[in-house]
Amino acid sequence: MKYIAQFAIILIICYLGELIHNFLHIPIPGNVLGMVLLLILLLTGVVRLSMIEDVSNFMLKHLSFFFIPAGVGLITCFTVLEGKWTALFIISVVSTFIIAVVTGATVQLLIKRRQSVE
Repeated sequence: MKYIAQFAIILIICYLGELIHNFLHIPIPGNVLGMVLLLILLLTGVVRLSMIEDVSNFMLKHLSFFFIPAGVGLITCFTVLEGKWTALFIISVVSTFIIAVVTGATVQLLIKRRQSVE
């Protein structure tokens, strides 16, 4: 029963994000608004981590399972992507490089900050 309650909290927050997206016509997807809402609720203490921790850990542990629908959707759209593979490849490589550089710079900054505090 505990898992159902935790999952219900997450689904309600996700649904609220969708409602905000639909009613306010914000150009941000509802699921992203739901995650931002969850972050705000966690930071303010309205939702405590213990209220969703078990289901969240389960979902993170099985995260690859949630990519199956996206992969199947991509396979069914091969005709749409036809002729755009070079651009898609370049975008993937460049964005991966940018993410690696930003992540590395952030980690170095945090390491320096931690060492200066100690």
